[in-house]
Amino acid sequence: MKADKIFKNAKIFTADRNQPRATALAVKDGKFIYVGDEAGLQAYEGEVTDLGGKFILPGLIDSHVHIITGVGFEYLDLGVPVMCSTKKECLAFMADWIRKNPGLKRYRFMMERTCLAGEDLTKEELDAICPDAEMLVLEGEVHSNWVNSRILAAHGFTDATPDPVPGLAYFVRKDGHLTGNSFETASWPMLFDGINELTDEQISQAVLRWLDSSIQYGVSGVFDAGFPEHNGMNERIYEYLQALDKQGKLPVYVDGCYVLTQPAKMREALEGVKRFREKFNTEHMKVHTLKIFMDGTLKIETAAMVTPYVDTGVTGATAFNAQQMAQILKELNDEGLDLHVHTVGEASSRVVLDGVELARKALGDKFRVKVCGFRTTPIWTVLPNWA
Repeated sequence: MKADKIFKNAKIFTADRNQPRATALAVKDGKFIYVGDEAGLQAYEGEVTDLGGKFILPGLIDSHVHIITGVGFEYLDLGVPVMCSTKKECLAFMADWIRKNPGLKRYRFMMERTCLAGEDLTKEELDAICPDAEMLVLEGEVHSNWVNSRILAAHGFTDATPDPVPGLAYFVRKDGHLTGNSFETASWPMLFDGINELTDEQISQAVLRWLDSSIQYGVSGVFDAGFPEHNGMNERIYEYLQALDKQGKLPVYVDGCYVLTQPAKMREALEGVKRFREKFNTEHMKVHTLKIFMDGTLKIETAAMVTPYVDTGVTGATAFNAQQMAQILKELNDEGLDLHVHTVGEASSRVVLDGVELARKALGDKFRVKVCGFRTTPIWTVLPNWA
């Protein structure tokens, strides 16, 4: 039989449980027509490549990446690192840097909370060292930040602004007034408020760099876990990926999503993921998954826990309760859509599973969402049906 390419003298991992290893393979029209030992190559003829014992394995599938967030971070100035041991030292360092670099529209710094030695920053303290420009101090895990009054005003945040998810995504207040500190998706709009200004060329170059690295490391398919509070940017980059696919230039399968972060946006998100599914459906670019950020992280104590955190006694909070999760699951199930959930704390995972149980009881045999299980990383996944 004629083959386009024949490879021999290789160490091949096949992912076939019955035949996990092989030493030779043949390819025709982009498909494997033989995988086995070299003796079996006698039935094939074509261009032969001796791999000299090199290793071959199937293309890797990365079940959780952030393509869109990565584009944002590529062009975002995360800030000047602040590495001090007291709040006073931190403020002095930042004030000195601002004096030495006058005239900027926004001053950005990055700092671990431990640098404050148990204290906190306020917008008034930031205003005092940066009265004439915007100032943002990013917490090291990028899940919270401190800003001065100018940034709060630019976004229209006031003492009357409600917390997106109390106990999870919220504005820190003292005596009812905003302090300038915010957590999780309450903070992200201020951190990424310039992302919509990116040009098509900037997006193109960032995405192409990601695709090049994926090919280099053998990644053939990914699930993009989205960009919280920035579904518009998700859509813009998915449009670019789909355009590449239509041109035959998208070498990686991309399974995208629509992101939901708070109950107030539940209906919008359910309609959004349906719209994304219809819009993005080419050979290598598809969307049929709703992504939920259910809680935060352990480091800043926004992960929802059953046992309270030792130092503060808080337990964190979840974005949705079990009944809301059940409703979301039932609607996704009716539409044939899937779910991907960011959970870190055990209470968060418990709420999701309780929601699954409620949905199963309500739908019985009609419940079609495949629940894969838990991972040691902070991601809990319901696997896509098509991948």
